[in-house]
Amino acid sequence: MKSLKKKVFYDDLHFDICEEVYEPAEDTFLIADVLDQTAAQGETVLDVGTGCGILAIIASRKSKKVVATDVNPHAVECAKHNAKANGTSSKVKVRLGDLFEPISGTEKFSLIVFNAPYLPSTRGEHRSWKSRAWAGGSTGRKIIDRFLKDAPEHLKTEGRILLVQSSLSDVEETLSKFHEMDLDARVVAEKKAAFETISVVQASHLSKQSV
Repeated sequence: MKSLKKKVFYDDLHFDICEEVYEPAEDTFLIADVLDQTAAQGETVLDVGTGCGILAIIASRKSKKVVATDVNPHAVECAKHNAKANGTSSKVKVRLGDLFEPISGTEKFSLIVFNAPYLPSTRGEHRSWKSRAWAGGSTGRKIIDRFLKDAPEHLKTEGRILLVQSSLSDVEETLSKFHEMDLDARVVAEKKAAFETISVVQASHLSKQSV
């Protein structure tokens, strides 16, 4: 694992951040608060793009099982380190791979969370491991749209999705695409930043009561 550069805290949890891993920021803590407030006992959780593992480890406090994935090998090692440091290694399993690649076709989850790369970017801006955590292509939707295509396949009937994105990458389009999949979708939290609004979108099957 690359050398650790700083430590981040959330409630009684602590997270070491290494050089090549995205440092938790406003977007992370926005979805972390939603996750912490709405998580249910006994859920099975998938944390896509786990980074340092913060969302996976928060989810593990109530969940039965958490699977965390990341395309960044440094993030995988960092998340494993933090799961062990917070005593959650038995619940949090970290897998290397792009989005749903490490997930088998039969695996389904009660909750899927994703702090997506959502900022519009040029081709050169996704070359480093750290920049790949935020660079979303020319419209900011390159990774979001790939996630939306595959996420429903891994969602249990009673499950829900929590997705973070920016007003710069068209939240209304995300809501529309969820609705086309017969999922009820709405913004459940948002925070204004300098040039954007960061939103947490929740999507669930229409038969399930929204949180």
